[in-house]
Amino acid sequence: MKTNSITKIFTLLFAVVALVGCVNDDEFNVPDLSVTEPILDGEVITIDALVDLYLQALNDEADDLGINPNNTAAIEELRDGFTLDLSDNDQFISGFVISSDENGNFFEEIIIQNNASAATTGVRVLIDVSPLFTSYEFGRKVFVKLGGLHIGDSNGVLTLGVGTGLEKIAPPVREEFIRRSTEIATIVPNEVAISDFSEALENTYVKVSNVQFRKEDVVEQSLTYAGEATDQFDGERIVTSCDSNAQTVLSTSTFSSFKSIALPSGRGSIEAVLTRNFFGDTFNLAINNNTAVNFDSEERCDPEVLECEGEAVQGPTTVFIENFSGINDEDELDGTWTNVNVSGGDTRFILDDFNNNNYLRISGFNTDEDPLNVWLVTPAINLDANDGEALSFDIQAAFDNGKILKAFITTSYTGDPTTTEWTQIDANIPSGPSSGFGDFESSGLINIECLSGDLNVGFLYEGADPSATTRYHVDNVRVTAN
Repeated sequence: MKTNSITKIFTLLFAVVALVGCVNDDEFNVPDLSVTEPILDGEVITIDALVDLYLQALNDEADDLGINPNNTAAIEELRDGFTLDLSDNDQFISGFVISSDENGNFFEEIIIQNNASAATTGVRVLIDVSPLFTSYEFGRKVFVKLGGLHIGDSNGVLTLGVGTGLEKIAPPVREEFIRRSTEIATIVPNEVAISDFSEALENTYVKVSNVQFRKEDVVEQSLTYAGEATDQFDGERIVTSCDSNAQTVLSTSTFSSFKSIALPSGRGSIEAVLTRNFFGDTFNLAINNNTAVNFDSEERCDPEVLECEGEAVQGPTTVFIENFSGINDEDELDGTWTNVNVSGGDTRFILDDFNNNNYLRISGFNTDEDPLNVWLVTPAINLDANDGEALSFDIQAAFDNGKILKAFITTSYTGDPTTTEWTQIDANIPSGPSSGFGDFESSGLINIECLSGDLNVGFLYEGADPSATTRYHVDNVRVTAN
């Protein structure tokens, strides 16, 4: 028995040696997992200093082109294609890795921020290597060589890459540009409100608390992070603050390992990288894994809304419709509609048009009004002569910096929206891009057949310049019946 065992051991060892001997060095390299503090051949500057260099170069370019630095739209257009060449720079930046591609929600990029806690800025670094988490773990301090790179906006966030097109750093030179420190820090997220998202916080690790996913996504149905048939490249899920009703988007790659996990239906906190969507026009949250969504309460914070039994059906009878096509000025609505600023200012809904389509528009932009609360209320709509009534309207959102429009109904309108008892309705109020126009979207059919008497529909705009100025267009307010 001993002889047989020894023979088996030698046979196994021979097989292993033979197998290893058949592998060429360039096919099977065991990585050196040891890390030593790098010796850098240049000065280390902060990410903040790099951002200042970029912004100064951008301003110089604007000055050369005769662009007014206060012309935000022109500066943004210039920034979209502008990069700063760092070829002659012999400096490094240091930062802490806050992204991880271990679960597939990041790909061939690392996001680094300036501090492990209380971060004030960050930058994305594009690298043509996958995976990266084995070398650049979450919390790992790294040094990035600036010479040979460019910095500019890509997908709306500040990015380091190669050339004016911000291409990815090639694998053979990856370690030349990205140097690992021995330090792995504990990353402490910035606790912020959704309404406080800003350009300064992009590419930093944040935590939003007391938030939930939309009721229609997790209660009325059970959506996954990014596993639906309609999800292409990314699944985008609306996250709402229970404190302010502000909204943002959680974006998850359809290549992530957790894409098919159902969204939690309760509420709690999310830790994520603050970034932007593919087009660079709205803030997004990007998580490293689904455990970053910590919804530890089953209790939701949905507002009480009108609930008539049964599904709404659009009947053949039109009880009321207003598409504003027959008016030339919003003043013509006075006496039938209520259109009133209840916060002491002058701003209210005004008539506007595009492509021969009239609608009512409101925006807090450049109003200098804080707060800015405006009610738009329909005339009385009598419901007694019909049954099976349903309400709908169309809303377009633009230059979005937060959802600040709500819709209500009442059957006891006093003529003063501030003294009326209102019931909120579960209507779709769309989100729009931060620097352009969305599409008109339907509110969805809202069942109101349990109501009787005179109905008034109210739209409440709750803005504040400059923090809450989203522009809305209201059109096609309609009540139908059987």
